[in-house]
Amino acid sequence: MERQRVMILGTGPAGLTAAIYAARANLQPLVVEGDLPGGQLTQTTEVENFPGFPDGILGPQLMDNMHKQAERFGARFVNGWVTSVDLSRRPFRVVVDGKDTYEADALILSTGASAKMLGIPGEQELLGHGVSTCATCDGFFFRNRRVVVVGGGDSAMEEATFLTKFATEVTIVHRRNELRASKVMQERARNNPKIRWVLNATPVSVRGEGGKVTGLEVRDNATGQTRVLETDGVFVAIGHSPNTAFLNGQVELDELGYIRTDGVTTQTSVEGVFACGDVMDSRYRQAITAAGSGCKAAMDVERWLEGSMTHSWSLAEAGK
Repeated sequence: MERQRVMILGTGPAGLTAAIYAARANLQPLVVEGDLPGGQLTQTTEVENFPGFPDGILGPQLMDNMHKQAERFGARFVNGWVTSVDLSRRPFRVVVDGKDTYEADALILSTGASAKMLGIPGEQELLGHGVSTCATCDGFFFRNRRVVVVGGGDSAMEEATFLTKFATEVTIVHRRNELRASKVMQERARNNPKIRWVLNATPVSVRGEGGKVTGLEVRDNATGQTRVLETDGVFVAIGHSPNTAFLNGQVELDELGYIRTDGVTTQTSVEGVFACGDVMDSRYRQAITAAGSGCKAAMDVERWLEGSMTHSWSLAEAGK
């Protein structure tokens, strides 16, 4: 079994930035790509808020550039899904696709968080073409358009309020009459003249034409009748789920299920295991913040490995 100095689990902006930094530090990282190489940005179209691209860049192209940059410096990639890890001893063990086992002195967890989806017809087909899970990422593209936000929590209120900067009209659709959002967030949304409300209604399907969203079909939960809300975009804001199931409770998580890190570092509760990107960030969830944390993780790993090697050498010398 080949032993790696560093393994990076995940290839979104965080994982690929960590790979670039770790490879440049001559750590020859082995990167597990997962079932969506490049992460959520590969499902978007134009990215206009990533620094360095004044005319914007397509999400898949940005991630492909990062992948090539990491490879250029010596990062190696293996395609597959991490099914389990053993963090009880070092070297750590990582099992990919239930069959291939790897050993690593240090791990960087950058498995991200998956946006919860509605699971209705038309949603996946129009994802990135009018259906979005990130108002901050895509709101600009809906200037002077009508949009719908699905959800009733703080995230939905925040997304809806943000979208009023661009859209002419924002309709919040929620399956209950009562919202889950905090009172402050509810009042902020209710006091915004651009926001409309469709409560006690369940989304049934996303309608589209010519590869673009044209409406959201909803069912009135009281009457059972359906109608179509004409809209140019559907923003799904029902929360995110950090991709941590494979850890099987071996790393400390916060109350929302995200990996807890130590202060400003990326060190997790397990020495030698570091976390970066959306899997440890429930607040910002942006490509640039993920990339920044990936840089931090690689630097933390490099320093930890150097300290670990020094410590091992000192113990060996003391025993002579």
